[in-house]
Amino acid sequence: MKFKKIFKIFLNVIFWCFTGAVAALAAMVFIYGNDLPDYKNLATYAPPVATRLYAADGSLLIEYAQERRVFIDFADMPPQLVNAFIAAEDQNFWTHPGIDVQGILRASLNNVMRAVGFNTKFSGASTITQQVAKNFFLTSDRTISRKVKEAILALRLERSFSKQHIMTLYMNQIFLGARAYGVGSAALMYFNKPVKDLTLSECAFLASLPKAPNNRDKAIERRNYVLRRMLDEGFITKEQATAAAAEELNINSGFTAQMEDTFQYFAEEVRRQLLETIGREDLYNQGLYIKTTIVPELQRAASNALNQTLDTYNAGRGGGEKLQGAIIVMNPYTGRVLAMSGGRSFAQSSFNRATQAMRQIGSTIKPFVYLAALEKGMSPEAILLDAPIVGWKDAFTEWKPENNDKKFLGDVPLRFALETSRNVPTVRLVEQIGVRDAIDVAKRFGVYPENMRDVNLSMALGSGETTLQNLVSGYSAFVNGGHVVKPRLVDYIQDRYGRTIDGADTKIEKWHDGAMPPPDDDMGEALSDPQSLYQLISILQGAVERGTGRQAMVPGHTIAGKTGTTNDVKDAWFIGFTKNLIAGVYLGYDTPRPLGKGTGSYTAAHVFSDFMTVALANQKNQPFSVPDGLHFVRVNRSNGVAATRDPDGVIITEAFKAGQGPNEPEEPEAVIIEIDGETIKQYAPQVGGVF
Repeated sequence: MKFKKIFKIFLNVIFWCFTGAVAALAAMVFIYGNDLPDYKNLATYAPPVATRLYAADGSLLIEYAQERRVFIDFADMPPQLVNAFIAAEDQNFWTHPGIDVQGILRASLNNVMRAVGFNTKFSGASTITQQVAKNFFLTSDRTISRKVKEAILALRLERSFSKQHIMTLYMNQIFLGARAYGVGSAALMYFNKPVKDLTLSECAFLASLPKAPNNRDKAIERRNYVLRRMLDEGFITKEQATAAAAEELNINSGFTAQMEDTFQYFAEEVRRQLLETIGREDLYNQGLYIKTTIVPELQRAASNALNQTLDTYNAGRGGGEKLQGAIIVMNPYTGRVLAMSGGRSFAQSSFNRATQAMRQIGSTIKPFVYLAALEKGMSPEAILLDAPIVGWKDAFTEWKPENNDKKFLGDVPLRFALETSRNVPTVRLVEQIGVRDAIDVAKRFGVYPENMRDVNLSMALGSGETTLQNLVSGYSAFVNGGHVVKPRLVDYIQDRYGRTIDGADTKIEKWHDGAMPPPDDDMGEALSDPQSLYQLISILQGAVERGTGRQAMVPGHTIAGKTGTTNDVKDAWFIGFTKNLIAGVYLGYDTPRPLGKGTGSYTAAHVFSDFMTVALANQKNQPFSVPDGLHFVRVNRSNGVAATRDPDGVIITEAFKAGQGPNEPEEPEAVIIEIDGETIKQYAPQVGGVF
């Protein structure tokens, strides 16, 4: 009887404890269950996803993200990766209703034993579903209220979503260190591979990270623990576990660090532009696919050509400030930027000298000045006087223009003056056509700003400032039929669902170098007539073949271009082009000062040649297109007289418009002398147009 009485009391205690527990649980559910966040939007889960930048060939350049994440659907997750996380985090995931009662009892017992002095670890009992509830909706505070809310949310999530959907939420949201959120991003960050290519060892390593995501010191130990858990759960065999435990973990330092320094200037320019156009939130969190214009092999060739010259120059001059430079390569018809380097090293200086440096452009302005003369009907063989100018005034400053070689050649053809970049004939040409008209061409072609008010002779001779990008864009119009094209760094952008945004231009996507350029009516009204443009191109081709740009020659290819230096050779330029490719090079110190002996515009031309030699290596030569209405005559380069009448010296082929033609030979000035009573006419020999 006494035993029955004690047993009855025990049952009553159990009953009332159970009733009290149920009542307490009901009270907590009532208290906390009515003030929980809405979890139903997880049905259409769209997490912040990294935006990724791709080159023209589809290779990945860089990703932008506040939280690095690559969304992976459950169907695309390797089973061994899922099993690794289940073994490490929640072995009863597929069977429990959201909370693991067995796990709770086990954790409670361990914690009680630890509290009374037994050597057991503190353990929790959060299921994967509870972790989803916490990661999406709750804090990480260790409080009873948070745990109750977590459990209630977990139960509701299990009733609303499938196990596969809950696992998808977990695997894409969990923080795994190195700013990587989700297994897709972590696979790239740690192993530089997609999840489908992960080995068993790598899967186990990723599954070990949630407990201590930023501690890699015990990576091997934690990976091996997960492998043992997978073996215990029957997910792998002992042989698989042993082989995986023996595999070396080749953990890299982070995916972004893998991008070559040579691409950084271009990528940063894209980032700056997109921050202005689409904003920070979309750029960093919306998982955009950005197809850029950059061609990796051309980018490497451009960077190598520039860096070799800079390194050679700087190595011979010891310490102090280093010479810097920039190169930009474009398609002259579409404006697609195929390569861009804004300096020797982005890691050392992120200032982009191709797009941000405003510098005086020197003689690279001259083609625009001479185009103004050709548009007015002047012949490429029109005679300009190369003789001293005394008392010339620019504004209120007396000025004596000089040529670089300190010589004067007398009468020289317009072509010869531009090919050899002579300053004095250019000054006389500007005086003849008008300063404003000369500068207006540069403004029309986008080299100088349209609203520029300071119009003077020095501006027409290159004292004005602009960027390398503006110069290359302006020169592009020479070869594309007179159309200024805006430099374009991005072909198109797609959102995470593959929908094209930002007005992708399908015509540009389909156009390529081997095809005909886009029709002129698609590019707007031409800025100049095709005959004048061809005459200018022909002269610039002569500048490379016979003039100041000889260092830019590429054997077997038709090249045109122009050198440029500023006063005291503080800046050196070369802008050159073929029929389908244009490139510009700039060299100078960030704090302007003379480059010194042995360096000038020909050095910039040499960088251009080094690049073009690689870029054109496997291409056939393509001469420039000739417009209708021109006729060609062989003339003497020194005076523009038809070769049939003056065959001595260098003979070239000149392009004339209707009504233009070779110059008439000048009859030398006669000197009357008398010998032995006989009157004789004596003519002085003509040398370079000077008697």
